[in-house]
Amino acid sequence: MIKISETAKIKINSLMQEDGSSIEESFVRVGVTSGGCSGLNYNLEFDKEHKPEDKVFEDNGVKVIVDKKSFLYLVGMTLEYSGGLNGKGFVFNNPNATRTCGCGESFSM
Repeated sequence: MIKISETAKIKINSLMQEDGSSIEESFVRVGVTSGGCSGLNYNLEFDKEHKPEDKVFEDNGVKVIVDKKSFLYLVGMTLEYSGGLNGKGFVFNNPNATRTCGCGESFSM
């Protein structure tokens, strides 16, 4: 399962409204691809459809979809949003990551 913090939910809802979507009809697709300075990159995007092999979750009123391969890397993760002075953006708090890069967008296991 992937958790969504309250601050991430608020930002997701705001971004979906800007995109002309709603939190009720769209999903947040979270995934992992090869690359980055630590070996694996996080991906985050909105999607209105899911494939049969996707894992589908709902947490804090947000529907999340993850492909099967990425799920192995992301199980137990919490998606948060930080708007502080050190930068704005989504933060992936992943208990499976053994090393992360300084920007927080890539990790290794």
